[in-house]
Amino acid sequence: MPVPVPVPVSTAPAELYRHSLRLLLAKDIPGWVGLWAEDGMMEFPFAPPGRPARLAGREAIADYMRPYPDHIDLHDFPEADLRIHRTADPRTIVAEMRGVGRLVENDRPFDMTCIAVVTVEDGRFTSYRDYWNPLAVVEPGVDFAGTGTATGTGIGIGTGSSR
Repeated sequence: MPVPVPVPVSTAPAELYRHSLRLLLAKDIPGWVGLWAEDGMMEFPFAPPGRPARLAGREAIADYMRPYPDHIDLHDFPEADLRIHRTADPRTIVAEMRGVGRLVENDRPFDMTCIAVVTVEDGRFTSYRDYWNPLAVVEPGVDFAGTGTATGTGIGIGTGSSR
């Protein structure tokens, strides 16, 4: 059962993004999907063959994200590693973040960083470009950065690039 997550104070892009991270930590995927515009677009510019490069619409995003907690058990998005940059377009932010937890399948540590370019209109995500490391999909559980921890399965948002 998902843990209740406080509603964001505002729907400004940075606040909505922080709220979305809290929802992911609470494993509230329906709540996270609820932050999306009906016609929102999620993109993975570095997606390898066989993985989706684009998800069009809230339903496609929901279908993709529904099994996320079955693959990655997120424990934290450390505040020290979270940087949200405003852009010339007040609707768009660039977020640098790190997600840590464990891979459910093999109980190995999960530690990934990524950059996301996120656009919010009328209090909903309309565009989310997730720049994560596709090598994490090619060889899941391999420590590409030499940190002593395994990287993830590349299931999308928050799995990011290896640290």
